[in-house]
Amino acid sequence: MNNERFFGRMRPLCMVISGLCASTVFAAVATPAVLQVSASSQPALMHAKLWSTGHSPNDYLVSEKLDGVRAFWDGQVLRFRSGLPIAAPAWFTAALPATALDGELWLGRGRFDELSGTVRRQTPVDADWRRVQYMIFDLPGASGGFSERAQRIAALLAQVNQPWLQAVPQQTVPDANALNQWLKQTAQAGGEGLVLHRANALWSPGRSDALLKLKLQPDAEARVVAHLPGKGKHAGRLGALLLELPDGQRFALGTGFTDAQRESPPPLGAVVTYRYRNHTPKGLPKFASFVRVRED
Repeated sequence: MNNERFFGRMRPLCMVISGLCASTVFAAVATPAVLQVSASSQPALMHAKLWSTGHSPNDYLVSEKLDGVRAFWDGQVLRFRSGLPIAAPAWFTAALPATALDGELWLGRGRFDELSGTVRRQTPVDADWRRVQYMIFDLPGASGGFSERAQRIAALLAQVNQPWLQAVPQQTVPDANALNQWLKQTAQAGGEGLVLHRANALWSPGRSDALLKLKLQPDAEARVVAHLPGKGKHAGRLGALLLELPDGQRFALGTGFTDAQRESPPPLGAVVTYRYRNHTPKGLPKFASFVRVRED
C-alpha cells in the first residue's frame, strides 16, 4: 500500500468525533487530587501497557509515540513524572493554562539526548528552550472519554495560541494491516512507535488496558542493583548491569552500551530502559539491549 492510499484511509480526529459546545470545553478538567502534588511525590498519571498484535484498532485513537521527556503540568508547576519540578523558563510556564496537562517535551525524532540535556539543567538556557515543544496528549483528571478530552485539548490550546504548545495528533486506523504499515513507516522515519488510546475510555491513573503502546521491538524498565565487571576488551570497566524487574526477578544486561557508558555506568538505584524481543518461560527478557537511563 503506498503512502497516499494508506494515509487517505485514516480519517482525522475532527472527522470522527462530534464537536463539543463551547460551554463544556473547559469543564471538569482536573480534580484537586491531581492538581495538588508535592515536590517529592509522583503525580497520578496514566501509563501504557503493550498492544497485542493482531487485534483490531477500530475502537482506538492512534498517535505517534514521541521520543521525548514526559512532563506533567499540575496547573502551577511543570514536573517530571517522578514529581520533581522541571526548571523551565518563566515565559514557558507563564503561558500554560491553569489546567492539568500531560504530554511530552519534544525536539523531534532522534533528538532525545539533546532534549534531555536541555530540560534537566537547573538553570534553563533560554535559547535551547525556544526549540522545545510541549506536546499534549491528555488532561489528567478530566471527565468524559478520551475522544472528548482530545477535543478539549484542541480547544484549550487554540485559546492559549502558543506555537510551541501543541496537541499530539490523533487518528483512526481502519484495520490491523494499516496499523502495522503505519508502525513500519514511523520506524523507518526514525520514530519510536505508536500509542493507541481507547476512544471511549475514562481517565484513570495507573497502568491501563485503555492506553497501549506498539513498537517493532518492545521496551521495558528495570532498576540497577549492581555493576558486573567486564572481561576481555571490557576489563576494568562495566561488563553488565544487574537489573531487578518489578516482580523481583533479576537479570544481567550486557549489550547496548557505548564506551562512555561503560566507563561511567548508570548509578545503583537508577531506572533504565531496555529493548527486548520476547520472554523466557520464567518471564525474563530475551535479547535485551540497553537504551537509556530514565532520568526523571
